[in-house]
Amino acid sequence: MNNSVTPLTQPAFYVLLALHQHERHGYEIMKSVEQESGGSTRLGPGTLYGVIKRLLGEGLIEESGERPDPERDDERRRYYRLTAAGRQRLGVELGRLDQAVRRARELGINFAGAAAWTA
Repeated sequence: MNNSVTPLTQPAFYVLLALHQHERHGYEIMKSVEQESGGSTRLGPGTLYGVIKRLLGEGLIEESGERPDPERDDERRRYYRLTAAGRQRLGVELGRLDQAVRRARELGINFAGAAAWTA
């Protein structure tokens, strides 16, 4: 795993996660982030589009010209999808988080009030 990569912010992580399975437009991304985070992360439009702008600039996502159903879709909507670099970056972040959780369990850190984990 590449340790020189700066960890993703929580909003950026959840946006990449939301786009992992298929492309989405902004409102769908906001709803997916809320659902996938168990309601702990809610993105307003300003935060969402700031994150999208940054991820576009980093080449982790791209705008898609495709529309699921052009006749039923609002043409003003912009759809986004992961790039190959975005998939790779999400994988690096998931590996980093997995390593952190494994280490915390080895140390017996108590998760959310649950009984202490044992190694």
